[in-house]
Amino acid sequence: MADDLAEDLPEDPQDAATAEGWALVRAAQAGDTEAFGRLFDRYHETVFRFVLFRLGDRPAAEDLTQETFVRAFRRITSVSYQGRDIGAWFVTIARNLVLDHVKSSRYRLESSTAEVADVAPSSFRPGPESEVIAGATHAELLRCVAKLGDDQQECIALRFLQGLSVAETAEIMGRNEGAVKALQHRAVRRLAQLLPEGLR
Repeated sequence: MADDLAEDLPEDPQDAATAEGWALVRAAQAGDTEAFGRLFDRYHETVFRFVLFRLGDRPAAEDLTQETFVRAFRRITSVSYQGRDIGAWFVTIARNLVLDHVKSSRYRLESSTAEVADVAPSSFRPGPESEVIAGATHAELLRCVAKLGDDQQECIALRFLQGLSVAETAEIMGRNEGAVKALQHRAVRRLAQLLPEGLR
């Protein structure tokens, strides 16, 4: 059913993965709960890594990730194609839940380097021969990211940890693309200042 609905999408989706994601959305909107389950399988790790990076607390990240998909399921009929991967919509819901969590619990945003490293995509994990060096480098980088302001941390997480485009990041952060590019530029420059000379 999801594949049949792909033809209803605009002519030029960014790529096949984007088209497939939106085909699953259309199927879920038509009542196909299995399609929503496939969306969950596809975007769960992305949402979880984002929330964990922002909170640094695995149990809270698991709870907020589940709540993200509960809310998405309730609102699936209201979402419509806007030229971006549906994953940006899930991350936007997660971002709002993180902001609410931080406000309600007066939680100080911190990142837990060990837990963030645990959920890093396998493509970013080093081979056995360089694991120790890469682990130390990764930990130092995350320590430096934690010194950035909240907006810069979020921009770095969305752009580099999640791999979202400037447009997707702008949508999630509620800013225009130029503002995101400027924020990213400032964050990267600040990181370059904070990193030890050997890691720059």
